[in-house]
Amino acid sequence: MDEEKLTLTVDEAAAALGIGRTLAYEKCRTGELPSLKIGRRILISRVALQRMLEECGAAKRATVE
Repeated sequence: MDEEKLTLTVDEAAAALGIGRTLAYEKCRTGELPSLKIGRRILISRVALQRMLEECGAAKRATVE
């Protein structure tokens, strides 16, 4: 299996997105940032995050055209 983790912590996702930790937690709470809760931990799937960013980019390109 690949050495890259399948999930990111909220802090890791926030850093990757260039947003603050508090905003990342808020976006998880509202569902704007795809997340899952396992026990007390909140994790963000790398695949779901990438898909969200691709869909956002596609929607922006569609409005420009």
